[in-house]
Amino acid sequence: MVSILDIIGPVMVGPSSSHTAGACRLGLIARDLVAGTPESALIELHGSFARTGEGHGTDKAIVGGLLGFRPDDERLRDALTIMEKEGLDFRFEKTTLGDEPDVHPNSVRITVKRQHREHVMLGASLGAGRIKVSQIDGYPVEVDGSHHTIAMVAEDVKGSIARITGILSDDGVNIATLRLTRKHRGGDAFIVIEVDEQPADRVRDDLRALSWVRWTHRIDKVGG
Repeated sequence: MVSILDIIGPVMVGPSSSHTAGACRLGLIARDLVAGTPESALIELHGSFARTGEGHGTDKAIVGGLLGFRPDDERLRDALTIMEKEGLDFRFEKTTLGDEPDVHPNSVRITVKRQHREHVMLGASLGAGRIKVSQIDGYPVEVDGSHHTIAMVAEDVKGSIARITGILSDDGVNIATLRLTRKHRGGDAFIVIEVDEQPADRVRDDLRALSWVRWTHRIDKVGG
């Protein structure tokens, strides 16, 4: 199905929905993984992002997202200057993340660090401002930013999903989708839950308080 967004594109600071709006949204999701503006970030650009990203403002857009700017924020144009003034250590590198079509040409790997936390995210800008995050901390995921999302790493223990969904239900949060990936039985599991309402801070805190949860983060809706 084709939406009006696919026809006219997102509201954004130009010039390109793929290289600007989508890139900004990827930066916003990476920012949420460390719950705020990272103190440092390694931004590895692949394919078209690496070849033409600078001319299309991809660098400004990703940095703007990491700073918390939305795709329609005029400050995106000055994101690199703002980054330097705030003394943030954001570095860009060009890389090859794999062969096409396995890896989308507008792909980026972002490593963010803040307050002794470090997370690595692999994502792509698909066009018309749409994005897909395909990997977080080595776990395969599917996050498109169209819902508020809870991302968790937890021990693979019996009853864990029932306990998690119970916490969400008690707070009146409705689940849209739930995906679980584990590397092996009894090991760590990566859980991605898309929800209709933005979870309150207490939901995040209740999930973090579970003894078998390694970490959990709330990822705000960035589009869709």
